[in-house]
Amino acid sequence: MTMIVTRFAPSPTGFLHLGHVHSALCGWHRARQAGGRFLLRIEDIDSTRCRPEFSAAIEEDLRWLGIDWDGPVRVQSRHCADYRDSLDRLSGMGLLYPCFCTRAEIAREIAASGGAPQGPDGPLYPGICRRLSAEERAARVARGDPFALRLDMAAAVARVGALDFEEEGRGRLRCDPARFGDVVLARKEVPVSYHLCVTHDDARDGVTVVTRGEDLLPATDLHRLIQALMGWPEPAYRHHALLVDGAGRRLAKRDGALAVRALREAGRSSAEVRSMAGY
Repeated sequence: MTMIVTRFAPSPTGFLHLGHVHSALCGWHRARQAGGRFLLRIEDIDSTRCRPEFSAAIEEDLRWLGIDWDGPVRVQSRHCADYRDSLDRLSGMGLLYPCFCTRAEIAREIAASGGAPQGPDGPLYPGICRRLSAEERAARVARGDPFALRLDMAAAVARVGALDFEEEGRGRLRCDPARFGDVVLARKEVPVSYHLCVTHDDARDGVTVVTRGEDLLPATDLHRLIQALMGWPEPAYRHHALLVDGAGRRLAKRDGALAVRALREAGRSSAEVRSMAGY
């Protein structure tokens, strides 16, 4: 029987709040009750927003809460070469292309065309640079024009065909990665996207059940596409409900009063904080 392996993978852009605690405990309980493994990953690839002091605080707060993990913490920023190899593989399949567009240029193109289809993250990229010739792309790269790397979604979907995934409690769900359009998988300020990093690391670490908030349910379609393209194993998924405040708003890092650190300073015990987080 396969050992259950779960993980908690926060981004160190602020202190842990009760929503994070709920998510961490969801994976931790699942692994511990099954005699499996629970992993901690720090997703700090975005150096424009992540801070090392928050990484340290995450580990400290988890220990205070009594949440332990197996093996060393994986810090993504230390493994950029691994993700670069994955980008190179996708490029070798002919599935990536350089995009030289600025956000302003994309917005102007969308406005001039009367709008664009809406994806989970907003208007879809209108394909400006996908239409460039190989010669023009090479000339602009050689000239030093800044660019991002986009996934040619139509080509990627055609390569793998129909996809689905196992959502615990709901069975097999069909995927529609095309609704994301030609997503960016790397850019200058963020050398590789969350979507590629998370699927790479889940495969590398043998994660069997991905436990995370229901806000990430749509992204699973894209993650299954990347897994299929790369030949990585397919984990099961469990997307839990999000904690909300008294007004029904999703908890966020701006809710300082609900941060683990603030609750500790207010005299709350670790057991009380776990209970407040639904455990």
